[in-house]
Amino acid sequence: MIIVVTGTVGIDKKRYLEKVCALAAERGNDVGLCNIGDMMYAEAPDIPPGRILDIPLKRLHSLRRSVIKDIIARSGEVANLIVNTHATFRWRHGLFPAFDFDQMRQLNADMYICMIDGAEALHVRLADEHPIRHSLKDLLVWREEELLATEMMQRGTNIEARFYCLARGAGDGTVEMFYRLIFEPQRKKAYLSFPMTHVMDQPEVIEEIGGFRRLMKAGFTCFDPGDLEEAYLPCYAADALQAGETDIEVTVLGRKIRFDAEEVAGIRGDINSQIYARDFALIDQSDMIISYIPQLADGRAAISSGVERELQHAHEAAKDVYVIWTPQVDPSVFITQTATRVFAGTAEAVDFFAKTFAAVQTVEAPEK
Repeated sequence: MIIVVTGTVGIDKKRYLEKVCALAAERGNDVGLCNIGDMMYAEAPDIPPGRILDIPLKRLHSLRRSVIKDIIARSGEVANLIVNTHATFRWRHGLFPAFDFDQMRQLNADMYICMIDGAEALHVRLADEHPIRHSLKDLLVWREEELLATEMMQRGTNIEARFYCLARGAGDGTVEMFYRLIFEPQRKKAYLSFPMTHVMDQPEVIEEIGGFRRLMKAGFTCFDPGDLEEAYLPCYAADALQAGETDIEVTVLGRKIRFDAEEVAGIRGDINSQIYARDFALIDQSDMIISYIPQLADGRAAISSGVERELQHAHEAAKDVYVIWTPQVDPSVFITQTATRVFAGTAEAVDFFAKTFAAVQTVEAPEK
Protein backbone atom coordinates (compact mmCIF):
# COMPACT_ATOMS: atom_id res chain seq x y z
CA MET A 1 0.00 0.00 0.00
CA ILE A 2 1.20 3.51 -0.85
CA ILE A 3 -0.03 6.42 1.27
CA VAL A 4 0.58 10.03 0.26
CA VAL A 5 0.50 12.41 3.22
CA THR A 6 0.24 16.16 2.70
CA GLY A 7 -0.09 19.19 4.95
CA THR A 8 1.26 22.70 5.22
CA VAL A 9 4.68 23.61 6.51
CA GLY A 10 4.48 23.87 10.29
CA ILE A 11 2.63 20.63 11.04
CA ASP A 12 5.88 18.73 11.75
CA LYS A 13 4.61 15.72 9.82
CA LYS A 14 8.00 14.01 9.76
CA ARG A 15 8.16 13.36 13.51
CA TYR A 16 4.48 12.43 13.62
CA LEU A 17 4.86 9.93 10.78
CA GLU A 18 7.94 8.43 12.40
CA LYS A 19 5.70 7.62 15.37
CA VAL A 20 3.16 6.04 13.03
CA CYS A 21 5.90 3.86 11.54
CA ALA A 22 7.18 2.90 14.99
CA LEU A 23 3.67 1.92 16.07
CA ALA A 24 3.23 -0.13 12.90
CA ALA A 25 6.55 -1.92 13.50
CA GLU A 26 5.52 -2.76 17.08
CA ARG A 27 2.42 -4.43 15.67
CA GLY A 28 4.27 -6.38 13.00
CA ASN A 29 3.66 -4.15 9.96
CA ASP A 30 6.51 -3.12 7.68
CA VAL A 31 6.30 0.56 6.69
CA GLY A 32 8.81 2.66 4.77
CA LEU A 33 8.81 6.44 5.11
CA CYS A 34 9.99 8.76 2.34
CA ASN A 35 10.33 12.39 3.42
CA ILE A 36 10.53 14.27 0.13
CA GLY A 37 12.00 17.38 1.75
CA ASP A 38 14.88 15.45 3.32
CA MET A 39 15.54 13.64 0.05
CA MET A 40 15.68 16.92 -1.83
CA TYR A 41 18.20 18.35 0.64
CA ALA A 42 20.28 15.18 0.33
CA GLU A 43 20.35 15.58 -3.43
CA ALA A 44 21.31 19.26 -3.20
CA PRO A 45 23.75 19.58 -0.26
CA ASP A 46 24.60 23.18 -1.24
CA ILE A 47 21.20 24.40 -0.05
CA PRO A 48 21.25 25.54 3.62
CA PRO A 49 18.73 23.90 5.97
CA GLY A 50 15.32 25.59 5.89
CA ARG A 51 16.05 27.52 2.68
CA ILE A 52 14.99 25.11 -0.06
CA LEU A 53 11.83 27.07 -0.87
CA ASP A 54 13.94 30.16 -1.53
CA ILE A 55 15.75 28.64 -4.53
CA PRO A 56 14.52 29.38 -8.08
CA LEU A 57 11.30 27.56 -8.92
CA LYS A 58 12.86 25.86 -11.95
CA ARG A 59 15.52 24.18 -9.80
CA LEU A 60 13.00 23.38 -7.07
CA HIS A 61 10.75 21.70 -9.63
CA SER A 62 13.65 19.71 -11.08
CA LEU A 63 14.80 18.54 -7.65
CA ARG A 64 11.33 17.44 -6.67
CA ARG A 65 10.77 15.49 -9.87
CA SER A 66 14.13 13.73 -9.47
CA VAL A 67 13.30 12.67 -5.91
CA ILE A 68 9.80 11.46 -6.76
CA LYS A 69 11.22 9.51 -9.71
CA ASP A 70 13.46 7.66 -7.24
CA ILE A 71 10.49 6.98 -4.93
CA ILE A 72 8.46 5.55 -7.81
CA ALA A 73 11.35 3.26 -8.74
CA ARG A 74 11.67 1.99 -5.15
CA SER A 75 7.96 1.85 -4.31
CA GLY A 76 7.77 -1.92 -4.70
CA GLU A 77 10.57 -2.64 -2.23
CA VAL A 78 8.38 -2.43 0.89
CA ALA A 79 4.89 -3.70 1.62
CA ASN A 80 3.72 -0.28 2.79
CA LEU A 81 5.14 3.11 1.87
CA ILE A 82 4.29 6.53 3.31
CA VAL A 83 5.27 9.49 1.13
CA ASN A 84 5.53 12.68 3.18
CA THR A 85 5.07 15.67 0.90
CA HIS A 86 3.01 18.79 0.21
CA ALA A 87 0.30 19.58 -2.30
CA THR A 88 1.00 23.32 -2.43
CA PHE A 89 3.45 25.90 -1.22
CA ARG A 90 2.65 29.50 -0.30
CA TRP A 91 6.04 31.14 -0.03
CA ARG A 92 7.96 34.16 -1.31
CA HIS A 93 7.25 32.95 -4.84
CA GLY A 94 3.53 33.11 -4.06
CA LEU A 95 1.25 30.07 -4.31
CA PHE A 96 2.53 27.17 -6.43
CA PRO A 97 1.92 23.42 -6.71
CA ALA A 98 4.18 20.83 -5.09
CA PHE A 99 3.35 17.88 -7.35
CA ASP A 100 2.92 16.89 -11.00
CA PHE A 101 0.00 14.75 -12.12
CA ASP A 102 2.08 12.54 -14.41
CA GLN A 103 4.32 11.43 -11.55
CA MET A 104 1.46 10.99 -9.10
CA ARG A 105 -0.28 8.74 -11.63
CA GLN A 106 2.88 6.65 -11.88
CA LEU A 107 3.10 6.44 -8.10
CA ASN A 108 -0.58 5.36 -8.04
CA ALA A 109 -1.15 5.80 -4.31
CA ASP A 110 -3.87 3.82 -2.55
CA MET A 111 -4.64 6.50 0.02
CA TYR A 112 -4.26 10.26 0.43
CA ILE A 113 -4.28 11.87 3.87
CA CYS A 114 -4.16 15.64 4.29
CA MET A 115 -3.06 16.51 7.81
CA ILE A 116 -4.21 19.73 9.43
CA ASP A 117 -3.48 21.57 12.66
CA GLY A 118 -4.62 24.71 14.48
CA ALA A 119 -3.45 28.12 13.32
CA GLU A 120 -1.81 28.87 16.66
CA ALA A 121 0.30 25.67 16.58
CA LEU A 122 1.25 26.26 12.94
CA HIS A 123 2.32 29.80 13.82
CA VAL A 124 4.58 28.67 16.65
CA ARG A 125 6.35 25.99 14.61
CA LEU A 126 6.80 28.28 11.61
CA ALA A 127 8.17 31.07 13.78
CA ASP A 128 10.65 28.62 15.34
CA GLU A 129 11.82 26.97 12.13
CA HIS A 130 11.44 29.40 9.23
CA PRO A 131 12.28 33.08 8.74
CA ILE A 132 9.32 33.88 6.49
CA ARG A 133 6.76 36.36 7.78
CA HIS A 134 3.16 35.25 7.95
CA SER A 135 -0.17 36.22 9.46
CA LEU A 136 -2.77 33.96 11.04
CA LYS A 137 -4.96 34.66 8.02
CA ASP A 138 -2.17 33.34 5.76
CA LEU A 139 -2.10 30.07 7.70
CA LEU A 140 -5.85 29.57 7.46
CA VAL A 141 -5.83 30.26 3.72
CA TRP A 142 -2.89 27.94 3.11
CA ARG A 143 -4.50 25.17 5.15
CA GLU A 144 -7.66 25.40 3.03
CA GLU A 145 -5.65 25.47 -0.19
CA GLU A 146 -3.64 22.41 0.85
CA LEU A 147 -6.76 20.43 1.63
CA LEU A 148 -8.40 21.30 -1.68
CA ALA A 149 -5.22 20.64 -3.69
CA THR A 150 -4.76 17.24 -2.03
CA GLU A 151 -8.29 16.25 -2.96
CA MET A 152 -7.63 17.41 -6.53
CA MET A 153 -4.42 15.35 -6.54
CA GLN A 154 -6.40 12.27 -5.53
CA ARG A 155 -9.22 12.87 -8.00
CA GLY A 156 -6.80 13.58 -10.83
CA THR A 157 -4.70 10.47 -10.29
CA ASN A 158 -6.88 7.68 -8.88
CA ILE A 159 -10.52 8.36 -8.12
CA GLU A 160 -10.74 4.96 -6.39
CA ALA A 161 -8.06 5.86 -3.85
CA ARG A 162 -9.27 6.76 -0.38
CA PHE A 163 -8.99 10.38 0.74
CA TYR A 164 -9.07 11.61 4.33
CA CYS A 165 -8.60 14.83 6.24
CA LEU A 166 -7.03 14.14 9.64
CA ALA A 167 -6.20 16.61 12.40
CA ARG A 168 -2.91 16.10 14.19
CA GLY A 169 -4.54 16.49 17.60
CA ALA A 170 -2.93 17.64 20.83
CA GLY A 171 0.66 16.44 20.86
CA ASP A 172 0.51 13.43 18.54
CA GLY A 173 -2.97 12.48 19.64
CA THR A 174 -4.20 10.97 16.38
CA VAL A 175 -1.30 8.59 15.64
CA GLU A 176 -3.51 5.62 16.58
CA MET A 177 -6.29 6.83 14.26
CA PHE A 178 -3.77 7.26 11.41
CA TYR A 179 -2.56 3.69 11.98
CA ARG A 180 -6.12 2.37 11.93
CA LEU A 181 -6.91 4.12 8.64
CA ILE A 182 -4.07 2.19 7.01
CA PHE A 183 -4.00 -1.18 8.74
CA GLU A 184 -7.49 -1.62 10.18
CA PRO A 185 -9.92 -0.65 7.41
CA GLN A 186 -12.49 -3.05 8.90
CA ARG A 187 -12.96 -0.75 11.89
CA LYS A 188 -15.94 1.51 11.56
CA LYS A 189 -15.09 5.18 11.10
CA ALA A 190 -17.07 7.49 13.38
CA TYR A 191 -17.49 11.24 13.51
CA LEU A 192 -17.86 12.39 17.12
CA SER A 193 -20.44 15.10 17.70
CA PHE A 194 -20.87 17.03 20.94
CA PRO A 195 -21.44 20.60 22.16
CA MET A 196 -18.26 22.66 22.41
CA THR A 197 -18.42 26.45 22.52
CA HIS A 198 -21.43 26.94 24.80
CA VAL A 199 -20.17 24.50 27.49
CA MET A 200 -16.68 26.02 27.77
CA ASP A 201 -17.53 27.46 31.22
CA GLN A 202 -18.82 24.15 32.62
CA PRO A 203 -15.85 21.95 33.59
CA GLU A 204 -17.98 19.01 34.73
CA VAL A 205 -19.71 18.82 31.37
CA ILE A 206 -16.38 19.16 29.56
CA GLU A 207 -14.96 16.29 31.62
CA GLU A 208 -18.04 14.20 30.81
CA ILE A 209 -17.60 14.87 27.10
CA GLY A 210 -13.92 13.98 27.38
CA GLY A 211 -14.87 10.60 28.80
CA PHE A 212 -17.22 10.01 25.86
CA ARG A 213 -14.48 10.86 23.38
CA ARG A 214 -12.00 8.48 25.01
CA LEU A 215 -14.53 5.63 25.07
CA MET A 216 -15.39 5.99 21.40
CA LYS A 217 -11.72 6.19 20.39
CA ALA A 218 -11.10 2.91 22.18
CA GLY A 219 -13.13 1.07 19.57
CA PHE A 220 -13.64 3.17 16.44
CA THR A 221 -11.46 5.07 14.01
CA CYS A 222 -12.65 8.50 15.08
CA PHE A 223 -12.71 11.87 13.41
CA ASP A 224 -13.01 14.23 16.35
CA PRO A 225 -13.68 17.97 15.81
CA GLY A 226 -12.08 18.53 19.22
CA ASP A 227 -8.72 17.50 17.77
CA LEU A 228 -8.57 20.91 16.09
CA GLU A 229 -10.12 23.49 18.37
CA GLU A 230 -9.36 27.11 17.52
CA ALA A 231 -12.83 28.69 17.76
CA TYR A 232 -11.89 29.90 21.24
CA LEU A 233 -9.31 32.33 19.82
CA PRO A 234 -11.76 34.96 18.48
CA CYS A 235 -13.79 34.66 21.71
CA TYR A 236 -10.70 35.47 23.75
CA ALA A 237 -9.85 38.33 21.39
CA ALA A 238 -13.34 39.84 21.64
CA ASP A 239 -13.18 39.75 25.45
CA ALA A 240 -9.73 41.33 25.42
CA LEU A 241 -10.76 44.15 23.08
CA GLN A 242 -13.87 44.84 25.15
CA ALA A 243 -11.62 45.12 28.21
CA GLY A 244 -9.36 47.60 26.39
CA GLU A 245 -6.48 45.15 25.96
CA THR A 246 -4.41 44.90 22.78
CA ASP A 247 -3.37 41.25 22.85
CA ILE A 248 -4.25 37.83 24.25
CA GLU A 249 -2.14 35.13 25.85
CA VAL A 250 -2.76 31.45 25.08
CA THR A 251 -0.88 28.24 25.79
CA VAL A 252 0.37 26.62 22.58
CA LEU A 253 2.56 23.50 22.45
CA GLY A 254 3.27 23.92 26.14
CA ARG A 255 4.34 27.57 25.82
CA LYS A 256 2.70 30.90 26.59
CA ILE A 257 2.24 32.82 23.34
CA ARG A 258 0.78 36.28 22.78
CA PHE A 259 -1.28 37.24 19.73
CA ASP A 260 -2.54 40.62 18.59
CA ALA A 261 -6.21 40.77 19.58
CA GLU A 262 -7.25 42.76 16.50
CA GLU A 263 -5.59 40.23 14.19
CA VAL A 264 -7.27 37.30 15.94
CA ALA A 265 -10.67 39.02 15.94
CA GLY A 266 -10.24 39.59 12.20
CA ILE A 267 -10.11 35.88 11.39
CA ARG A 268 -13.34 34.91 13.18
CA GLY A 269 -15.19 34.54 9.88
CA ASP A 270 -12.44 32.39 8.36
CA ILE A 271 -12.32 30.07 11.37
CA ASN A 272 -16.11 29.71 11.47
CA SER A 273 -16.46 29.01 7.75
CA GLN A 274 -13.71 26.39 7.85
CA ILE A 275 -15.25 24.67 10.88
CA TYR A 276 -18.60 24.53 9.06
CA ALA A 277 -17.15 23.02 5.89
CA ARG A 278 -14.60 20.77 7.60
CA ASP A 279 -17.02 19.14 10.04
CA PHE A 280 -19.38 18.19 7.23
CA ALA A 281 -16.45 16.79 5.24
CA LEU A 282 -15.40 14.70 8.25
CA ILE A 283 -18.93 13.31 8.48
CA ASP A 284 -18.85 12.45 4.77
CA GLN A 285 -15.63 10.43 5.20
CA SER A 286 -17.11 8.50 8.15
CA ASP A 287 -19.43 5.50 8.33
CA MET A 288 -21.49 6.97 11.15
CA ILE A 289 -21.97 9.84 13.54
CA ILE A 290 -22.05 9.34 17.30
CA SER A 291 -23.43 12.33 19.15
CA TYR A 292 -23.19 12.86 22.90
CA ILE A 293 -25.78 15.17 24.47
CA PRO A 294 -25.04 15.95 28.15
CA GLN A 295 -27.33 17.58 30.68
CA LEU A 296 -26.60 21.12 31.86
CA ALA A 297 -26.68 22.10 35.53
CA ASP A 298 -30.18 23.57 35.13
CA GLY A 299 -31.50 20.30 33.69
CA ARG A 300 -31.65 21.42 30.07
CA ALA A 301 -30.15 19.36 27.25
CA ALA A 302 -26.83 20.74 26.03
CA ILE A 303 -27.65 20.40 22.35
CA SER A 304 -26.28 23.16 20.17
CA SER A 305 -27.39 24.26 16.72
CA GLY A 306 -24.09 22.88 15.42
CA VAL A 307 -24.80 19.41 16.78
CA GLU A 308 -28.34 19.48 15.36
CA ARG A 309 -26.99 20.49 11.96
CA GLU A 310 -24.38 17.72 12.04
CA LEU A 311 -27.02 15.13 12.87
CA GLN A 312 -29.20 16.31 10.02
CA HIS A 313 -26.29 16.30 7.57
CA ALA A 314 -25.34 12.75 8.57
CA HIS A 315 -28.96 11.59 8.21
CA GLU A 316 -29.26 13.14 4.75
CA ALA A 317 -25.93 11.54 3.76
CA ALA A 318 -27.39 8.11 4.66
CA LYS A 319 -24.96 7.60 7.54
CA ASP A 320 -25.84 5.68 10.68
CA VAL A 321 -26.85 8.23 13.33
CA TYR A 322 -26.33 7.27 16.98
CA VAL A 323 -27.26 9.64 19.79
CA ILE A 324 -26.30 9.24 23.46
CA TRP A 325 -28.96 11.32 25.26
CA THR A 326 -28.28 11.74 28.98
CA PRO A 327 -30.67 14.59 30.01
CA GLN A 328 -33.80 13.72 32.01
CA VAL A 329 -35.99 15.54 29.47
CA ASP A 330 -37.03 13.55 26.40
CA PRO A 331 -35.29 14.24 23.07
CA SER A 332 -37.31 16.08 20.46
CA VAL A 333 -38.93 14.40 17.50
CA PHE A 334 -36.20 15.87 15.29
CA ILE A 335 -33.73 13.66 17.17
CA THR A 336 -35.78 10.49 17.45
CA GLN A 337 -37.01 10.53 13.86
CA THR A 338 -33.58 10.93 12.28
CA ALA A 339 -31.48 8.79 14.64
CA THR A 340 -30.67 5.17 13.88
CA ARG A 341 -30.75 4.60 17.62
CA VAL A 342 -30.90 6.73 20.80
CA PHE A 343 -29.12 5.53 23.96
CA ALA A 344 -29.80 6.62 27.53
CA GLY A 345 -26.11 6.62 28.48
CA THR A 346 -22.58 5.73 27.48
CA ALA A 347 -22.67 2.23 29.02
CA GLU A 348 -25.72 1.29 26.95
CA ALA A 349 -24.08 2.64 23.80
CA VAL A 350 -20.78 0.84 24.38
CA ASP A 351 -22.59 -2.43 25.04
CA PHE A 352 -24.55 -2.07 21.78
CA PHE A 353 -21.44 -1.17 19.77
CA ALA A 354 -19.46 -4.07 21.22
CA LYS A 355 -22.19 -6.51 20.20
CA THR A 356 -22.85 -4.93 16.80
CA PHE A 357 -19.37 -4.06 15.52
CA ALA A 358 -16.63 -6.67 15.86
CA ALA A 359 -13.88 -4.04 15.97
CA VAL A 360 -15.25 -2.35 19.09
CA GLN A 361 -13.75 -3.39 22.39
CA THR A 362 -16.01 -3.78 25.42
CA VAL A 363 -15.15 -0.89 27.73
CA GLU A 364 -16.57 -0.36 31.19
CA ALA A 365 -18.36 2.96 31.00
CA PRO A 366 -19.98 4.84 33.89
CA GLU A 367 -23.63 5.66 33.41
CA LYS A 368 -24.41 9.37 33.37
